[in-house]
Amino acid sequence: MGDPRKTRKLFRRPRMIWTTDQLNAELYVMGSYGLRNKRELWKAQTEVARIRNQARALLALSSEARSEKEKRLLNFLNRLGLVKEGATLDDILNLKVEDLLERRLQTIIMKKSGTKSPYQARQIVSHGHVSIGNRKVNIPGYLVRTDEEPQILLHVELPSAAAAAQPAS
Repeated sequence: MGDPRKTRKLFRRPRMIWTTDQLNAELYVMGSYGLRNKRELWKAQTEVARIRNQARALLALSSEARSEKEKRLLNFLNRLGLVKEGATLDDILNLKVEDLLERRLQTIIMKKSGTKSPYQARQIVSHGHVSIGNRKVNIPGYLVRTDEEPQILLHVELPSAAAAAQPAS
């Protein structure tokens, strides 16, 4: 089993990390979502691969054996906001890394508050200016469930464009 004090790696890096197309694609995704390093991207890729592997394994089962497991997996992904209500296993197989990255707290704050960049949204979250309900969350990679999304509160005033345009007197 392993030592409980030694955690497992949560990601698998790509087999060939030096291909130009892959490097460019990774850098584009990292810049678009404000990821700190490639490890955060690889964690998201591994999580999407794990979910898709579960769906592939369910497709291999007989229909009566998979009905309960399929319902649980679809409910879980629906709560996370990765698939819509009434989705099928084919929708799970069509998941992309961007779908998972859209559910991160950092990305939701960026869209909700109108920050200038995803890195500014990351800074707001990591400095503790965001709460979900009555709980302060300072983890930018926190996956926000759909029922938590309306409870997100921002505790910092961002300078608006009108205030920035006026000269200081």
